[in-house]
Amino acid sequence: MARIEGVLLPHNKRIEYGLTYLYGIGVPSSRKILKKLNINFDTRVKDLTDAEVAAIQKELTERYEIEGGLRKELMLSIKRLQEIGSYRGLRHKRGLPVRGQRTKTNARTRKGPRKAAIALKKKAPSKK
Repeated sequence: MARIEGVLLPHNKRIEYGLTYLYGIGVPSSRKILKKLNINFDTRVKDLTDAEVAAIQKELTERYEIEGGLRKELMLSIKRLQEIGSYRGLRHKRGLPVRGQRTKTNARTRKGPRKAAIALKKKAPSKK
């Protein structure tokens, strides 16, 4: 089992896709890393040698911001936007779409399930 940055990579997948289980690594950066280290994309994670795993680990720590460090950096960026009171910070705080999408319809992923519509009741006129 290959363990990189505290993440167990699935042993039966190709290394090209196995590396994408790390937060911050997608297929393009995975391919770039493997090409640089001359590791075949078709190699299964279980077939990697200890030297190859160590080389991948070293490349990731030297050149890429991944896992906890990247998550921390993103959270600090969002926190900074909220503290300075920017529009984007307010949208993050309220849990609404940040990048200008419409919210009259759609936006259910950010807004959550629909609230039950409360029937408008006519109030009885007040007696004075």
